[in-house]
Amino acid sequence: MKLPRDITLFAIGGVLGLIIDAAVVQALVGVEQWNAYLARLVSFLLAATFTWWWNRRHTFAGRSSGRRAHAEWLHWLALMSAGAVVNYGVYVLCLQLFPALHRWPAVAAAAGSAVAALVNFSAARGVLFRHPKTPR
Repeated sequence: MKLPRDITLFAIGGVLGLIIDAAVVQALVGVEQWNAYLARLVSFLLAATFTWWWNRRHTFAGRSSGRRAHAEWLHWLALMSAGAVVNYGVYVLCLQLFPALHRWPAVAAAAGSAVAALVNFSAARGVLFRHPKTPR
């Protein structure tokens, strides 16, 4: 069973995705003066695209979705929507409970990402990449 390996690689991809997410949201808010809520939507989409690529190439390289790349990416985004709702909900809750985080939205983004990680891993492994790859 490769579950510990999958969890480790998923976590690595998640941390890299979080770095992208946090850097983009912080730059959009801090440098470009975007609204923290709108900026998070953009940063999340970029981070989710990266994590799809990472997990496709590394975490679930031995598994298949049975879909072409574009369709798989769309399915990934659809599946990650549950995690995204949890992620964004925690992000908004952090901003509401701790108004100082409006200046540091990367901290709230990290909290949202951490809580949503379990939901996202379960959906990715159990739904999208559930089939072992067959030799061609």
